[in-house]
Amino acid sequence: MVTTVTCRKAAESDVDSLYELIQGYAEKGIMLPRSKEALTRHIDSFVVAEEGGRFVGCGSLFRLGNDLVEIRSLGITDGYKGKGIGGLIVKALEEEAREMGIPRVMALTYAVNFFLRCGYEVVQKEIFPEKVWTDCVNCKKRNNCDEIAVLKRLDA
Repeated sequence: MVTTVTCRKAAESDVDSLYELIQGYAEKGIMLPRSKEALTRHIDSFVVAEEGGRFVGCGSLFRLGNDLVEIRSLGITDGYKGKGIGGLIVKALEEEAREMGIPRVMALTYAVNFFLRCGYEVVQKEIFPEKVWTDCVNCKKRNNCDEIAVLKRLDA
């Protein structure tokens, strides 16, 4: 378990680090790219993980409806994976969802086992028309999506 890592709301000074990390995942085809402009515009939706003041990971929360948010752009810096940082970021994002009064948190992911360890369950992505019409219609994988949908009810 990591004890020296802290999570905080992202600031505009984090945009370059966010961009670099997300772009690295996007180049591998496992995360949607985000422009620096989009990151700046949505900076308030991001949580940043730091160890000793050094950026080591991030994640964001995107509202899809009155009772549903999505965890997206969840990534860990190389050399810091497998240390519990992703779980800390997910917990911070779930707490934010609770504060917003939103009972359901979903993600589309290739890291199914990670989310299962965080208490999520695998579900059919078709139960999220909010996601399909918000993002999937613009995705190049929309007709052949290989990501797995996971869901956690915070009010259960």
